[in-house]
Amino acid sequence: MLWMLLFVGLFAGAAAGILYLAGRVRKFQFIEKLSKGSKKKGFFLGLLIVAAVTATLWKLWGSMNAIICVLHLLVFWACSDGIFGLIRRFSGKTFKRYYAGVFALLFTAGYLAVGWYQAHHVWEKDYTIETDKSVGDLRVVMFADSHVGTTFHGEGFAQHMKEIQELNPDVVLIAGDYVDDDTSKEDMIRCCQALGELKTTYGVYFSFGNHDKGYYDPDYRGYDGDDLIAELEKNGVTVLQDENVLIDNRFYIIGRQDRSEEMEAGRGNGRASMAELTKDLDPEKFSIVIDHQPADYTAQAEAGVDLVLSGHTHGGQLFPLMNIENLTGMTPDDRVYGYEKRDNTNFIVTSGISDWAIKFKTGCRSEYVVADIKGK
Repeated sequence: MLWMLLFVGLFAGAAAGILYLAGRVRKFQFIEKLSKGSKKKGFFLGLLIVAAVTATLWKLWGSMNAIICVLHLLVFWACSDGIFGLIRRFSGKTFKRYYAGVFALLFTAGYLAVGWYQAHHVWEKDYTIETDKSVGDLRVVMFADSHVGTTFHGEGFAQHMKEIQELNPDVVLIAGDYVDDDTSKEDMIRCCQALGELKTTYGVYFSFGNHDKGYYDPDYRGYDGDDLIAELEKNGVTVLQDENVLIDNRFYIIGRQDRSEEMEAGRGNGRASMAELTKDLDPEKFSIVIDHQPADYTAQAEAGVDLVLSGHTHGGQLFPLMNIENLTGMTPDDRVYGYEKRDNTNFIVTSGISDWAIKFKTGCRSEYVVADIKGK
């Protein structure tokens, strides 16, 4: 229901934005000349231009990104009009040309270009986790939300795995949404091969996100969750579904089923609780949980696990969504991005290595996480 209201609001805002922008575009000199000073003709010409640009963006990037562009331009143009209005008022200076519109267009283009870059390039995000447990050191590299086929395909993913290899990870953990509903079978296979080429001390571990098994019929993309598991295991990746493994008699890796298994009818048989997953574990050993959605912090802290790694949120994606969500709690997630500690449990949420429907990240940037665990 919340998502439906959000989408309705976005489309309504975009429609209002197109009308507003049409009224602004008519203020450019070339429109005034073409319309011969007629406000109605000028508005109509402005509407044609804005609609044509919106339709082009829609065709190239889809409806969501077209709406994102329109809404950003609406906000920045309104701000630009306000700023130039204040300049005129306090300086008494008038402008022969419509500089407010020029500034709005250039600023929006630059702002979204930076957002595009931050979505399509991947950075390293480092954390150091200290523990009093006598478990030594461990370098964990984690990534989530590759949604293969959005910002990169199979070969692009393979290149990112080469970058991760250079970090000399002891273990690589994949926190879900590795593939998307639209990821081709060819891309899926190539990505699994790239994981098989990683050389680590203790291996590669995977837990499902809400998109990995696919929301549609398997014929839609040519494979299902079982086919994905088979390809991952063929390339030496350990798939954990409400399971745990003990590494080197020092560390537990606990991989959870995704929360969607208990939220969506027909998705699965639910998932085990944190209490069930940890009841037989040695508390003297360091425990790392892979849980795609960061929405079970209370239970995880009560279970006494040491580190929880999640994705799913894409870091809030657009400014100021992350800030609003963290301040207001208007999200089912316990945290939208970054590090938090509750009791003795460390939590990390990554913004993801890629993108999903929206092709811009203005409130964060794509990343993989390096967590260096320092024990006694």
